[in-house]
Amino acid sequence: MLAIARQRMLGQSFKKILPAVSVLRSYSSAAKQITVREALNSALDEEMSADPKVFLMGEEVGEYQGAYKITKGLLEKYGPERVLDTPITEAGFTGIGVGAAYYGLKPVVEFMTFNFSMQAIDHIINSAAKSNYMSAGQISVPIVFRGPNGAAAGVGAQHSQCYAAWYASCPGLKVLSPYNSEDARGLLKAAIRDPDPVVFLENELLYGESFPVSDEVLDSSFCLPIGKAKIEREGKDVTITAFSKMVGYALKAAEMLERDGIYAEVINLRSIRPLDRSTINTSVRKTNRLITVEEGFPQHGVGAEICASVVEESFSYLDAPVERIAGADVPMPYAANLERMAVPQVEDIFRAAKRACYRSVPLAATA
Repeated sequence: MLAIARQRMLGQSFKKILPAVSVLRSYSSAAKQITVREALNSALDEEMSADPKVFLMGEEVGEYQGAYKITKGLLEKYGPERVLDTPITEAGFTGIGVGAAYYGLKPVVEFMTFNFSMQAIDHIINSAAKSNYMSAGQISVPIVFRGPNGAAAGVGAQHSQCYAAWYASCPGLKVLSPYNSEDARGLLKAAIRDPDPVVFLENELLYGESFPVSDEVLDSSFCLPIGKAKIEREGKDVTITAFSKMVGYALKAAEMLERDGIYAEVINLRSIRPLDRSTINTSVRKTNRLITVEEGFPQHGVGAEICASVVEESFSYLDAPVERIAGADVPMPYAANLERMAVPQVEDIFRAAKRACYRSVPLAATA
């Protein structure tokens, strides 16, 4: 398995990679581009307009219009009864949100960063995730917990963790992680409409990125299915799974691989729990190789679960060992050069895919 910190021996620096946009996306039209921030804002606006039970709460979501301006304009439009600024007490306002969901309202709780959700994890897991089962289906908890997740830039170990694997391990939760504007809009709408608690993991560095969207995506009725991945780029030689910002990195690596005659299939997971095992295994049975990519820690990660699924269901189709690309197994460093070494880079994906296709010297031989 790949150890990120050991990958820097070649010494060649790559330019900072912005999220790549696959030329193979099946948009009905691409006349307009919107940012991920605008996609999230419009989804919240439309769902609040369509359903008076939907309301927002969190730190600075109202007067300040959101720490990242996701809730811009919503206080003015819907008033302080539906856009609630809270004190700095995640445990307090998350508990209030869960209680409101018990009584049929549909709260959207914003964490300024998902690192702060650890202050409220008892309510997320014990109060929200388990109540439907423990009540024999009598209590639904239609609540969304949303905010930026994973590494940003220069914010240190306590503000850089990826919580995808943390929350995806818990029965009763649904866990979504959008990459582009279509994902953000369609998945957030699905999360708000869902009768169960949903953890919605965004990425701070993607908020300002623009992506093309079709007229269908901009329609107020647009919604994406929970539990369904998307093949962002078709290929025949190796399957690469990724979510959130790492989808862009995987697409860029696929472009580089194509120049070397390797055609990678890139799967945007979108949904971490439930996980679209069918799409993943179908792809691996075609390509016979698998690379998983995530920013989180390698042990017990999303990639580990995907690898287990493929080994259990498609082992006889594999022509090479599966390989995980993940963050380094250390708390996030603060120094910029060490931070870059601690998170996956495009060249890591590129080299792993070449190894899987037996096109390069194995990592152990270069050590």
